[in-house]
Amino acid sequence: MLRDIYNRPARDLRISVTDRCNFRCTSCMPLDRYVWIERQEILTYEEIARLARLFVSLGVEKIRVTGGEPLLRRGLERLVAQLAALSGLKDLSLTTNGALLAEKAAALRAAGLCRLNVSLESLDPEKFHRITQRGELNRVLEGVSAAKKEGLAPIKLNAVIERGVNDGEILDLIEFARGNGFAIRFIEYMDVGNVNDWRPDKVFSKREILARIQSRYPLREAPREDPTAPAVDYEFADGGGEVGVIASVTEPFCSACTRVRLTAEGKLVTCLFAETGRDLKALLRGGAGDDELKQAITAAWSGRNDRYSEQRFTQIQSGSGYQPGERKKIEMITLGG
Repeated sequence: MLRDIYNRPARDLRISVTDRCNFRCTSCMPLDRYVWIERQEILTYEEIARLARLFVSLGVEKIRVTGGEPLLRRGLERLVAQLAALSGLKDLSLTTNGALLAEKAAALRAAGLCRLNVSLESLDPEKFHRITQRGELNRVLEGVSAAKKEGLAPIKLNAVIERGVNDGEILDLIEFARGNGFAIRFIEYMDVGNVNDWRPDKVFSKREILARIQSRYPLREAPREDPTAPAVDYEFADGGGEVGVIASVTEPFCSACTRVRLTAEGKLVTCLFAETGRDLKALLRGGAGDDELKQAITAAWSGRNDRYSEQRFTQIQSGSGYQPGERKKIEMITLGG
């Protein structure tokens, strides 16, 4: 298995299939501030499947398909079927905003997808539209309902919580998840990319999230089946399901990060907050064999020394004037979740 300089293995591969999105969420991709990747530069499904096979041969066990919004990519179920057939792959999931899920759920399930993450920041239609700048809440709710009927499971709801924006909806989101049999994960607002105007005072912390939940529902921390998972999971004391919190800002977990990313344009990226990536597409389209591609992947990961969230935490705690804009990071819309 691949190991980086801190002995972290490459177990989880996030594959972005497009940088296009039908939403313009304020935490990720504000309007009129992004340049699209040219279509001819986007990896084909065959190229993605080939690289995925090589990653699995090098020790990757889990793959998550992301975007942009992955369901905008025509015929995505073809790629899902190719990935689901990979020998040695233990888990295949997809992250979506859910707007197109109602019409795609059956095909995705038939192709071999089992697990699903759906972004849902608000249950108030007006606020949902304000956060997403284009989205319609009812379409997302129809999508998760359709996915549940098709037997996709587990379905996890992801909610990025930003202070003063949707921190007042934590309990409403909990009620919705519990009432519909969904797991839910709350995510601290992060400085991914360069255009979301992130500031530390916008972060609604894990501690605050848990306190808000426990004001109504007592929790107990669940056993950690995977110590490298980004979320710390909790069970409701009354048996009403589970909730997770991803605290990249206030409790960074760089030391356990096993995630490698493949962008839609074929760059291998070793951190969510990276500035650059290793261009695998140039090798692919230049006629490189599998051994040469594996050597490039191995070299990129073995030299990995990323620990951005830990460094950010140290700077914030020390009061040394942390400035997120000083580092020009790859945009979230390109990296995927």
